[in-house]
Amino acid sequence: MNRKPSLIRCGVAGVGSLGQHHARIYAALPGAELTGIFETSDARAAEICAKHNCRRFATLAELGEACDAVSVVVPTDRHAEVALPLLAQGCHLLIEKPLCASLEEAEQVLAAAEKHGCIVQVGHIEHFNPVMAFLEKQVGRLQFITTERLAPYQTRGTEVGVVLDLMIHDIGIVLALVKSPIRKIDSVGISVLSKTEDIANARIEFENGAVAVLNASRMSLKKNREIRVFQDNAYLSLDFMNQKGHLVKKSDIIAYGVKLKIGLAKAGDASSIPVHEIPIEKGEPLAIELAHFVESVTQASQPKVGAALGKSALAVAITITEQIRHAAKK
Repeated sequence: MNRKPSLIRCGVAGVGSLGQHHARIYAALPGAELTGIFETSDARAAEICAKHNCRRFATLAELGEACDAVSVVVPTDRHAEVALPLLAQGCHLLIEKPLCASLEEAEQVLAAAEKHGCIVQVGHIEHFNPVMAFLEKQVGRLQFITTERLAPYQTRGTEVGVVLDLMIHDIGIVLALVKSPIRKIDSVGISVLSKTEDIANARIEFENGAVAVLNASRMSLKKNREIRVFQDNAYLSLDFMNQKGHLVKKSDIIAYGVKLKIGLAKAGDASSIPVHEIPIEKGEPLAIELAHFVESVTQASQPKVGAALGKSALAVAITITEQIRHAAKK
């Protein structure tokens, strides 16, 4: 295969339901070249290689030797096992969320990345959702946040509980928006079909007074990924899945109150309060995320969601998980 020297040689370890999309995007991404994959399933490997004209490497070591950057898209409990030898070979990594299954493994990955001078980006994909880009610009003095992340049950991902599987997305979002140390966490959850929690709720209090309430379930009949933000000047409601939302400004609510006093509006007439639709330019978050990763490797710059943020989100997720499991033993 002829390669332009300027291209970043990219690989994917694990091309299952999510990894296949990493391969698809690398194959079409400017500045990148899909060099090959490492995959244990013969059928899936043949399918992806035929579709994208790339090579299947027999071992992880061979993949690492041929690539500058690799996406690690294997089950969470194998992240460290796959990431550590690749880092030792000098590969920059995008590790799908969560960073690892434990803080001890996360520390090992961080130490290996520093030792070998490698970039580690963690696949908190919602940070690259256009909805998040809007929130980062508009959110100011936060007071209260609620999140809801629902999904139908499937066996994929159940090597960890719903907190590490789904809620960790919203943990990362909240940590990035609030930017304050955590004062207190209270959590509840139950197991329904798997050995770990399938439904979870967490209430997080921050030192700056902000409060976040996070809900996650993988027992829903529908998918839902929503966030509601209350701050001193506005209320925002946004849908990560459909990339849309609306905004209500405090100034408009005050104006509504004035209208009530002078008789130009009736109590309960919500139509008197302007609801502003949020103009969000839609995009594929994974494609934006991988483009950012390749750019970070090319420019030798730290990614937006580095290993430190990934570890912080993991620490909160593990605290929530431990609280749930401790309560279950009582």
